[in-house]
Amino acid sequence: MAAFAAQAPALPLAVALSGGADSTALLLACVERWPQQVVAWHVHHGLQTAADDFERHCTDLCARLSVPLQVRRVDARHGPGESPEAVARRHRYACFDDLAESGQAKQAIKTVVLAQHADDQAETVLLALSRGAGLPGLAAMPARWQRGAVSYWRPLLTVPGPAIRAWLQARGEKWVEDPSNQDLRYTRNRIRACLLPALAEAFPQFRATFGRSAAHAAQAHDILNEVAADDLGRCGVPPHISALQAFTPARQANVLRHWLIAHHGQVPSSAQLTALQVQITACTTRGHRIRLKVGTGWVVRQGSVLAWIAASGD
Repeated sequence: MAAFAAQAPALPLAVALSGGADSTALLLACVERWPQQVVAWHVHHGLQTAADDFERHCTDLCARLSVPLQVRRVDARHGPGESPEAVARRHRYACFDDLAESGQAKQAIKTVVLAQHADDQAETVLLALSRGAGLPGLAAMPARWQRGAVSYWRPLLTVPGPAIRAWLQARGEKWVEDPSNQDLRYTRNRIRACLLPALAEAFPQFRATFGRSAAHAAQAHDILNEVAADDLGRCGVPPHISALQAFTPARQANVLRHWLIAHHGQVPSSAQLTALQVQITACTTRGHRIRLKVGTGWVVRQGSVLAWIAASGD
């Protein structure tokens, strides 16, 4: 596939193979481009009866291509209040971590390639907008990133979804359709079914322009992270309240968000962050108490600094 013919990922590589059109095309293209350097990983999420059809398709395709296939089965059912997509993604990456680690003794995988394409990127941007997301959400999906010792790469991120299916059809290749993609209860599916066709008619170049906007957002987010890291270095970890009070509101919000995410894995909501900043501003006496719910725990005042404590330690 011309989209990544000139790219040179570290080899050998693993293709995350779901059995759908996009990952089927990705596997075929990778095998043609890097023969004998490709394996496939398939995660059976256990969420629908069609999952067995996906596994069978992957098994048959890999046997035909003489590509080693490893399958992991998980129970990716989500709990109350959890995002089904997020839970499935968490299980999937846990499997990838396990597969990468277990393969080190035999054939150390250097790169994992994923099949998200330009339509997926546009959907992610629109989904972020629908939720009022900030720069991290608007940055959508990165084309490349590192996870432990393994590089991850989305080589099709600038390729339109219809072009991928047309490429497969021209070759007479088959794939499996995921029935859940037709379920309009999910916001992403409504975006795909209703908004993308309208955008294609009104703005034919929307995939490229949305991709550029996401790249600009990602660059701005990187800069804000660098500023936040420097600011947190001045405030200390845990951050001193007096140092936080010296920042402008926007810069204070940026460093607080960075502290909570980088050091405690907590993503504060806009309301939580605003409430915390109000308390920081009001903290001018020795007896002022701060105790606010943030994420899965609490931000509290401990003498001259802020601390985050897990709810279980309450």
